[in-house]
Order: sequence, then C-alpha cells, then structure tokens
Amino acid sequence: MSCSQTLSRSRRLLLLGALALPLASCGHKSDQTWQLNNITGVMPDLEFNLTNDLGQKVTAQNYRGKIVLLYFGYTHCPDVCPTTMQLMSNAVQQLGPEAKDVRILFVSVDPKRDSNAILKAYTQAFSPNAVGLTGTMKQIDAITRRYRVAFSYGKPDAQGNYVVDHSAGVYIFGRSGRIHLLGSDTNPPTAWVHDLRQLIADES
Repeated sequence: MSCSQTLSRSRRLLLLGALALPLASCGHKSDQTWQLNNITGVMPDLEFNLTNDLGQKVTAQNYRGKIVLLYFGYTHCPDVCPTTMQLMSNAVQQLGPEAKDVRILFVSVDPKRDSNAILKAYTQAFSPNAVGLTGTMKQIDAITRRYRVAFSYGKPDAQGNYVVDHSAGVYIFGRSGRIHLLGSDTNPPTAWVHDLRQLIADES
C-alpha cells in the first residue's frame, strides 16, 4: 500500500471516528452553522510540552488568546502534509488583519529528521503564522495519545529514507484552548475561511 493510500485511509478513519462521538454544543450560539466538523467538548483542551522551531520550550499557555490549528505531520511527507499546510495557509491569508489571532502549529512525528532549522524553514515556506513543534518521543507520544493521532514508521530503503503514515486531521482550538472543530484537506477552502472567521468573531 502506498503512503498516499495509507494516509487517505487514516484520514477517513479519523473523521469517521470523530463524527461517531457524541457532539456537544455548549457555549455556541444557536444560530451558528459550522462547515467543518464540530467536535466541541468531545476532545480535551489544548495541552502540550514541546520545543518550537527556535529551540524554545513551549506549552499550550504560550498560545492562549490565539485560535490554534494543530496539525501532525513531517517535513518529508510527499503529499498530504504539504497539501494540508497550503490549505491552512491560504485560509489564514484570506482572513486579512484577523490572521494575527491565528497560529498553525505543525507537530512533527518524525523528530529524528525534523530538526529545529528544518521545521522553521518548512513552516515559514507556507505561512508566517505557522510554527514547527518537536520534542522527545515521550513528549510526542503524549500529545498524539491525547488527540488520538496514529502514526507509524515505514521500513527504511537502501538510502535510509522512510515514510511515516499518520492521521491527517487538523484540530482547531479557541482562544482559551478549548477544542471546537476538526478539519482536513477534504474540506473546501471556503469552509475553512468561514469557520475561522466565525470562531474569531465568537471569541472576540
């Protein structure tokens, strides 16, 4: 099975699993209509202890007051990661001045190859609002378990290259760190822009 096929299966399983959970609508206005998957209250608040792409230790507290798009991937990913990063970047860009309230957090599940410098170059190639995060395997395991993110390493080839199969959902948190939405590269750009604008306005 190719990397693309495995990632597509992981993405479908993640989205179906989230939709099967009981959804809560506490704290949302009755006239709101979300175009991404509403998972408010279904998963835990934003919490982690990692290192950013400048080599600084950071926690979720560093991003309080911002709308956070949390995504798990790796810089050598051939397809889904760059597609999803570009989608998020374009959506954030379309927000205009409101983009100052949004951060894309790209958590590497391949710390062996994704150094701080590589993560910095990768994320900034997509958006100035993007930050690369890494850490020890214990730290990465902790955050991936928290958000039910699956990943596994393929067998290295003769040159030592390998693929990492991983879940491909994007978790979207409000300013207080509370989970609200789940998106993926299967959602149209208009849905991302609509929901980000609505979430920013709702929590202003």
